[in-house]
Amino acid sequence: MTVSADHSVSSVAALSSALPREYVHKSAHSEVLLTGWRTVAPDEYVVTAQWPRAHSFYSPDGGHHDPLLLAESVRQAIPLLSHVAYEVPFGHRQIWDTFSYSANPEALVVGPAPADIELHISCSGVTRRGRRLAGLTMHVTATRDGEFLGTAEAGFTNQSQAVYQRLRGTNADLDHVAARIIPLPPPLTPRRVGRDRFHDVVLSPTSSAHRTQLRADINHPILFDHPVDHAPGMLLLEAVRQAAYGSAFPRRGVLTDLEMRFFRYAELNSPCWIETLPAAGETAATGRHPVRVLARQNGEDVFTATATITTAAPVPLRVYAAP
Repeated sequence: MTVSADHSVSSVAALSSALPREYVHKSAHSEVLLTGWRTVAPDEYVVTAQWPRAHSFYSPDGGHHDPLLLAESVRQAIPLLSHVAYEVPFGHRQIWDTFSYSANPEALVVGPAPADIELHISCSGVTRRGRRLAGLTMHVTATRDGEFLGTAEAGFTNQSQAVYQRLRGTNADLDHVAARIIPLPPPLTPRRVGRDRFHDVVLSPTSSAHRTQLRADINHPILFDHPVDHAPGMLLLEAVRQAAYGSAFPRRGVLTDLEMRFFRYAELNSPCWIETLPAAGETAATGRHPVRVLARQNGEDVFTATATITTAAPVPLRVYAAP
């Protein structure tokens, strides 16, 4: 299978379609958001995506597209560019060190058609071990039909299958992991964490209002699109979002800003505790409510994060017209 360096079509009509699912590490074709890519300069690329008006998990809220669609688009761009631009073989693993985004809520308003997205990506800190990509940082500026949508940054390392297996030991064995997954704890009330269905709640209550347990439902068709040996990154982002909503409840808004630093894998065979802490900088006048979130497992930090919920203004009528 090959992918050309430019998925634009110069003809009477420009055609587009989702990229092959293997390039974005998804099993379900329906979950592929990316539609194309091209090189614009050394270590600089444009990746195109399309967001549906409705999604079974990343669903609109208050007339806004789910901002985690921006995070998932960037996540899909990581393996895509690793494979097609940096010649990473299939089977290698890309592992997040840091991830952040900041979204413009006005550009998240759901229009009368799917949202066409462009990710303008520059890569820095590109390192190699021999001929193999060792890691890099992506700096992303996103636009929607030419309007500024937001920014994102993702730093990750790339590991071969052999190195990954050495790092993970028995935890890389899916059968070993599956036999030791802890029972799924009961969910929080969906409304408290900004969800409509119990099935989509990724946190479980504890005796403390500021401490929850991660719910890693391996049967969830979106968060666990395919078998994995640890909690996926997008599950952890969703846990941060739900923890922030739970902390800010009953206030609702848009998760416009998120910064995360990852320290180790969140394993599936022991409880992972999600804690919320007061964050400096809360400004009721601007409607921005930052929340500090951290995860601990077996006495060690898994990640730290700061999530900012922005109270959304009433959604104006927006028409994104085709040219």
